[in-house]
Amino acid sequence: MRQFLNEEPLKPKRTSSKKRILYIAMLAVGLAGGVALIARLLVGLINLVTNLSFFGRWSLAESSPAHATLGLWVIALPAVGGILVGLMAFYGSKAIRGHGIPEAMEQILVNKSRIKPIIAFLKPLSAAISIGTGGPFGAEGPIIATGGALGSTIGQILTISDSERKTLLAAGATAGMVTIFGTPLAAIFLAIELLLFEFSARSIIPVALACITGAAGHHLLFGTDPVFALSETIPEASNAALLAYSAIGLLSGVLSVVITRLVYFIEDGFEKLPLHWMWWPALGDWQWALLVTLLLKPWGRLPEHHRYSVGDNARVPYSVVVPIQTPLVVHLPG
Repeated sequence: MRQFLNEEPLKPKRTSSKKRILYIAMLAVGLAGGVALIARLLVGLINLVTNLSFFGRWSLAESSPAHATLGLWVIALPAVGGILVGLMAFYGSKAIRGHGIPEAMEQILVNKSRIKPIIAFLKPLSAAISIGTGGPFGAEGPIIATGGALGSTIGQILTISDSERKTLLAAGATAGMVTIFGTPLAAIFLAIELLLFEFSARSIIPVALACITGAAGHHLLFGTDPVFALSETIPEASNAALLAYSAIGLLSGVLSVVITRLVYFIEDGFEKLPLHWMWWPALGDWQWALLVTLLLKPWGRLPEHHRYSVGDNARVPYSVVVPIQTPLVVHLPG
């Protein structure tokens, strides 16, 4: 038997597999570099739309709606942004609706990781309009969707398997998240839990390399400072503090279940409205603007987008408002 096998022109499958992993890994690294540039462009677009909407100036400098003084007209701005995004979803692609991560998961599970290429263009543009006009969204969902769409598009152009296309989708999404936030460990864990659904060398190696490339892109394009800096040093936790942290974790778990069910309940309610889904973003963003204007800020101001800082002049704690506003807007285009 051994003599027969030695005479056959067979190559070990392991060698082919290694070459394939190297090929996909090289694609993932190149993809991550492109996604990092798109992430920088996305943040620049958010800053541009914010400056145009709230301050009437053409600038890419970072600014916050919290410093605008438009009076009650500030309530209308998020609704205007919602109308524009709704039009983009109606005439462009309905697939831009949603936060980004659930939609990427859906395409992996039911559509063999195939995402329409146009999403890589429409998603960052719609996100910039939504966030820049005061919408309660962050850049993480849109850049994950954009990176995933770009990875899926490359996978559809090239001759690769469904599993390899899923790996590229996850690599693009991971690179986008780590470029925005500079959190490589969180990004890789998110990819494993929500996108890959596996832990194997053929998927982890390309995604990890994409994550490293995205982290380098964050340092190059955004600097090395943490996105959410702490003003004070956190002291060493005592046993009582650890017990409190455990209780807070359990409470957060219960609240997450409640909020998730509330999201689905309100989403079903939107489905029953005698209103086309194209207008849902405007309605949700208007409700958000009215809520935070009444509860959080002095009249005519909105909190900072995607940093969630409301200062010391909030009427009620932001932690009270989040469970209310999240179900209203999390399923809308953004």
